[in-house]
Amino acid sequence: MTTTKARAESVAGAQPAMAETLVRNPGMSLDMGWVSRVHINRSAIERRATTLPARRTVKKEWQAAWLLRAITCLDLTTLSGDDTPGNVLRLCAKARQPVRQELLSALGFEHLNVGAVCVYHQFVSTAVDALRGTDIPVAAVSTGFPAGLNAFEQKLQEITASVAAGAREIDIVISRRHVLTGDWQALYDEVKAYREACGEAHLKTILATHELATLRNVGMASLVCMMAGADFIKTSTGKEPVNATLPVGLVMVRAIRDYHEQTGYKVGFKPAGGIRTAKASLDWLALIKEELGNEWLNNTLFRFGASGLLSDIERQLAHFATGQYAAAYENPMV
Repeated sequence: MTTTKARAESVAGAQPAMAETLVRNPGMSLDMGWVSRVHINRSAIERRATTLPARRTVKKEWQAAWLLRAITCLDLTTLSGDDTPGNVLRLCAKARQPVRQELLSALGFEHLNVGAVCVYHQFVSTAVDALRGTDIPVAAVSTGFPAGLNAFEQKLQEITASVAAGAREIDIVISRRHVLTGDWQALYDEVKAYREACGEAHLKTILATHELATLRNVGMASLVCMMAGADFIKTSTGKEPVNATLPVGLVMVRAIRDYHEQTGYKVGFKPAGGIRTAKASLDWLALIKEELGNEWLNNTLFRFGASGLLSDIERQLAHFATGQYAAAYENPMV
């Protein structure tokens, strides 16, 4: 399967060293003239989102290569009310070995990492200890996730505590009321304060797009968060009735492209919630490739927020390598 390895390494067309040279988005002053110029053609967005999966498909070795790329961009996540240290330890074990070794070897690889492990604050130290000796970062959801209605000082304290416990990435939720009332200055000030509290840890801002009412609000909020210094913008908490969708993703990645063209800084994108199949992961990768280009097809600038996606990807890889779908017990997942 050496062709699979070669194709997997060429999927993005970008070298792994790119992560070392990426200049972090420093943010900028709030430019309401720019934000106010955001306009969305909903019918055009929906048409583009509908046609993309229909006309972009990959098969055989190329499909396996894209799925391997998807694994490296996966934030393996457990954010349930019944989480325990045992659940988190099992998640971290899967993060260290996301694909069965015999299957990975058949595809021409010795090792493969996920993008990160994402947990609640109280499990950060557990995950950090479990991942010690790897380069897999721990991400902590913060600021009153998922509703984001905690007192502001408590939100800052939670970020500070997670960073002190070893989290290298912080996934915050914005206060949706700022968007819904058009208080863009308040949203900017909030996200900027979160960025300062993160220090060297990277800030991923969750927009909870289903709760923002309109696609224009999604586009405007995306810009404001990037102006405030967000390293990533993320679609959803995974707890909303509707989470990551291609139309919303299209609006957000075009905001990222606009921001990069205007400032020169690259901001990452993370769709989260509802992405459960290997086919869906390919649709998102195709969206990124076509709208942002190969430079975004790595876990420095693109992540999936998902818990069940890995199981289906591993199942599809097993079919490619062996010609048979694996039984459920052969692909254990948290």
